Amino acid sequence: MSSLPNPAQLLAAMPFAARLGIELHEAAAERTEGSLEWSPDACTVGGALHGGALMALADSVGAVCAYLNLPEGASGTSTVESKTNFLRAVTAGRVRATARPLHLGGTLVVVQTDLRDDRDRLVGQTTQTQIVLRKHDR
Repeated sequence: MSSLPNPAQLLAAMPFAARLGIELHEAAAERTEGSLEWSPDACTVGGALHGGALMALADSVGAVCAYLNLPEGASGTSTVESKTNFLRAVTAGRVRATARPLHLGGTLVVVQTDLRDDRDRLVGQTTQTQIVLRKHDR
């Protein structure tokens, strides 16, 4: 990919992520970072940030990382598998997601995204597989 879109352009392409309040801070092929602020309307029992909100953060940031690593001739990417381990509850503050590629293939891109709280504690880890889309796939 010759010129990389900036984080704002990438986030604009994901209206659901923007609706949730996800912010994209850094977007590079080797590392993509975004965050989500805790809010009471995104919680489950006991004021813990809902796992679905955390997974949406990881999926969104991981998808940008996968997109920035697409091989020549690819037109896009889509999540085909995602697995998250939740390690602790988030009850306040901001969650930071940092995604890095694990595998860059012609058909699949695998990305690992670490989720950390304001105290830099690991709160979750997501491994997702993204399929490489070509124009004839759409």
